[in-house]
Formats: sequence, C-alpha cells, structure tokens
Amino acid sequence: MKQRQKPTTLFFGVVFSIGLFSFTSILSANFFLTDLEKKGVSKTIEVPIGTSLSGLAHLLKKEELISKKTPFIILGKLTRSERKIKPGEYSLDPSMGPLKMMEMFKNGKVVLHEIRIPEGYTAEQIGRLLERKGLITQGEFLKWVEDPGLINRFGINAPSMEGYLFPETYFFPKHLGGEEIIQTMVSRFEKTFPLEWRERAKTLNLTEHEVVTLASIIEKETGKGDERNLISAVFHNRIKRGMPLQSDPTVIYALPNFNGNLTRKHLSYLSPYNTYRVRGLPPGPIANPGTQSIEAALYPADVNYFYFVSKNDGSHYFSKTLGEHNRAVQLYQMNRSSSHAMKTSGTR
Repeated sequence: MKQRQKPTTLFFGVVFSIGLFSFTSILSANFFLTDLEKKGVSKTIEVPIGTSLSGLAHLLKKEELISKKTPFIILGKLTRSERKIKPGEYSLDPSMGPLKMMEMFKNGKVVLHEIRIPEGYTAEQIGRLLERKGLITQGEFLKWVEDPGLINRFGINAPSMEGYLFPETYFFPKHLGGEEIIQTMVSRFEKTFPLEWRERAKTLNLTEHEVVTLASIIEKETGKGDERNLISAVFHNRIKRGMPLQSDPTVIYALPNFNGNLTRKHLSYLSPYNTYRVRGLPPGPIANPGTQSIEAALYPADVNYFYFVSKNDGSHYFSKTLGEHNRAVQLYQMNRSSSHAMKTSGTR
C-alpha cells in the first residue's frame, strides 16, 4: 500500500516549487526584457529563409546580440513565435532586449533599402541600380521585365514592361524578388495615370501605350520641364504631317554596345526603333518616363514647331521651317566635333 505524504512535507515541497518557479521567472523576465549584459554594438544580420528558432538563437548568440540561447528559445516557444520567424535583414542592438527582437522577427520588421529611380532610366539601368544595391541581379530583373505572364497580368500590350516601371523613390527589403519589385513599380505607374489622362488619350486618337512611348522619347530628349510641352508639340506636328520623328534617343535605344558617340552610320541602323527610317512612333517606350513627360505627351504646346536643336546648355532652339532650323544648326553646332553633331529632330 502506497504511503501518503505527510502534510508538512507536501507543504514545503509546494513552497519550494513556487519559489523556484518565481526565481526562474524573474531571471527569465530579466533576460526577456533587457538582456543580461546589454553589451555590444548595433549590427545588421541576415536571417535566411527556413531559419529555425534554435538556429536564430545560435545566430544571435554568435553575433553577441543576446547573452544566452536557451532563454531566447524558451521565449520563442512561450510567445508562439517558433513558426513565425520572417527571413530578411534586421538591424539589431543588444539593448533592445530579446522580447523586442522576437517581435521584430515575428512582424518582419526588416531593413528597407532606399532605391531612387531617376526619370528616363531604362529597364537595363534600373536593373543595374538594383544589382548595385544588392537586391537582385540585373539579369534576373530583366527576365521578369519580359515575363509574358506578368505582362499579361497588368494588361500591357507589349513584349516588355519598359516604360511602366515608374521612376520614384522606393524602399525594398532584400530577397523581395523581381516579380514583387516590378509589381510595385507598375502599380505605382497605374496609380499616377488617372482616368482624365486615359480620356485625353482617346481624344488624341492615341492608346495608353502610345502615350507612354511618346512620353519616353520626350523624357530622353530633354530634362528641362519648361521644354517638354514644346518637344511634344514637335513630335505631334510631325506625326500629323507624316514626317519621321528623327529622334536620336530612339536610335540609340536599339544600338548594341553603344559607346556614347552617335554617328551618321548609326542613323541607318535597321531597327523598328530607328525613327529616321520608320515613320511614326517606335513599337514601345525607350525609357521609363515621369509624370511631367507623360502629361506633356498628352498636352503638347499649341505651336507650329517642327524642328529643334540643342544649344549645348541643356536647352533647345525650336524652329518652324527647315531653313530656320538649318541656320540654328550652324549657329549652335558648328563647333562640335562629333560626326553626328545635332541633338535635334528633323535634320534630314
């Protein structure tokens, strides 16, 4: 027959257990909230995909962000965070305490990298910028730019999303992926293209894709805000009259290994983007235009200009006739040494 425990023994056993639990809890709480040592410097660590709770504790201990692994693991289990750890980069400081760190891992408060996309950047340039920031390789990014499934998802009638990667400042975490990055950029484009602009495009007998294409040419032709509507007027006027656009940036866009020096030989390069050989707009955008250039494409200035030439100071001289234009070319371009000296439209 099993002997009963004496009441006194049972009482002291309970008291001892409660005391031990309380002591352990105090120590654990101290660790959870403040870290036992509070030493070390801020660090950025990367938590790989699939990292376990024990693996995370090992990483934090190795980086001297926590003083002990076991209490951190206990914390993760008590807060049910074991299966909720989000991968990515984290900026941490030992003084945060394990509890705050655990909340960051659960909520995915990762480091965001600032990416400023300038107006007029091509998809290749954007890819190169993202690669320099360590977010994605240029090749992987361009693969997604030309992904048919992603293009169809946005209803873009083109072989790539060139032109729809809206230039702005973004904040992306590492390992976001090309698909998500492009979705963010194209979604931003859609939000900045209001219904009013779509209706305006219809009155001009232009599709949205043609508007973006024209805007991209305007973007590459000038960086001066007060010239965009004038350059737009030149192209609209030439299209109405059936004249080729003769825009150098469209030629350059299709040239392989362009070295920065546009020659007369380049102007005969066979390409649907060569607006010296092909009348009308090229088949798609040659860059990613900003809001000002899109608006200029939709609202050209009410002028009868058909030509413009660079004045070599960032601005252009606009002409109504070929004779006036040729005189401007002589005035502004006669001292230039390039074999194709005219940053201009309608020189032939």
